[in-house]
Amino acid sequence: MVDFGGWDMPVAYGSQIEEHHAVRRTAGVFDVSHMGIVDLRGERCREFLRGLLANDVARLNLPGKALYSCMLNEQGGVLDDLIVYYLDEDFFRLVVNAGTRDQDLAWIGARAAGYGVGLRERRDLAMLAIQGPQARERSAALLTAEAAWAVLELQPFFGAQIGEWMVARTGYTGEDGFEIMLPAPEAASVWRRLNAAGVRSCGLGARDTLRLEAGMNLYGNDMNEQTNPLESGLAWTVAFDPPDRAFVGRAVLEGIRARGPQLRQVGLVLDERAVLRSHQRVLVPGVGEGCVTSGTYSPTLERSIGLARVPMATGLSVQVEVRGRELPARVVRVPFVRHGKALISLV
Repeated sequence: MVDFGGWDMPVAYGSQIEEHHAVRRTAGVFDVSHMGIVDLRGERCREFLRGLLANDVARLNLPGKALYSCMLNEQGGVLDDLIVYYLDEDFFRLVVNAGTRDQDLAWIGARAAGYGVGLRERRDLAMLAIQGPQARERSAALLTAEAAWAVLELQPFFGAQIGEWMVARTGYTGEDGFEIMLPAPEAASVWRRLNAAGVRSCGLGARDTLRLEAGMNLYGNDMNEQTNPLESGLAWTVAFDPPDRAFVGRAVLEGIRARGPQLRQVGLVLDERAVLRSHQRVLVPGVGEGCVTSGTYSPTLERSIGLARVPMATGLSVQVEVRGRELPARVVRVPFVRHGKALISLV
C-alpha cells in the first residue's frame, strides 16, 4: 500500500506484470474512487465552463457526451486535467485528479458563484474502471438485460445514467472499457462480482505501465502549474476557435503559439537493458537538454519507454543519463501501444 493523493492505494494485488497483461488481453478492474467527482448545476453552466476550461464545451451537444480538457491558471500553466460530462443543459459532471481535488474545488468554486452555478462534490460515489478487450461484455453481465443493452450501445467518450449508476465508456489504459460511478456502499460487492466474472483486480503499478504505454499524461509528472499544454503533448486539448472565446490562460497560450513553443513532448524507447525514470536528463547533441517526465518498463514491449520534454529541434535520437551512463534512446510518436498492439518498431 502507498499514499496516493491522500488515499491508501495498493500497488498490486498480486503480480503487477500479470495485472498489466490481464488488461491488455482480457479484463481488469481498478478502484479509482480517489478521483474527484464534482457536479455543477445552473442555467449558466455551459457559459461558465467555456471560460474555465481550455477545451470548448460547446462541442458537447448530445446528452452523456464527454470531453477531455486542461484547466489552466492565468499564466497558462496546467492546474489539472479532467473529463467533463454533459448530462443536460443545467447539469455537467467533472472528474478531477485526487492530488488536486482541494485546489480544484477552491478554484472552480471561487468562479462559479458569479455565474449562479452550484458545486457539489460527490463523496457519496465510488468509481471503478473496468478495462480490457473483454471489459464491456463482462461489465454488462452485472446489469439487467435492458441496462446491458444500453451501455453496450454507448459510443466511446459517452456516458449514461443507469439507475443510481453512471456508466461511461472512457478509461486510462489504451483499452476499451467502462468507468462506473456508483453509490460507495455498493462498490465492494460489485468488485467481487467482477472478480467472479473473470475480471482481475489491478493496482496502481499496472495502471501506470498501461497509461504510459498508451502515451497518456500523468498530472504532476508530465504537466503541472509550471508547464503549459502546448509543450506537454496536450495542444490538441486547447480550442483556439472560436477566437472570441475568453478562457483562463488564453492570452498567454496565444503568445506562446505566435512565438512558437520552445519545448515539445516526445516518446522515448530505450533498447538497452536499463529503465527510464522521471527527472533523468535527456541530452540532444548540438541542440540542448530536456528531461524524462515519466518512464517505466513496458511489459507489452519488453523494454523501457518514457515521455520526455525536449527542445523543439530534437531529432530521432537522444542520449539519456541513466545512473551516470549516457544511453542512446529512440524518439518516437506516442502512443506506444493501443488495443494490445505495438505501434512502434521493435527492431
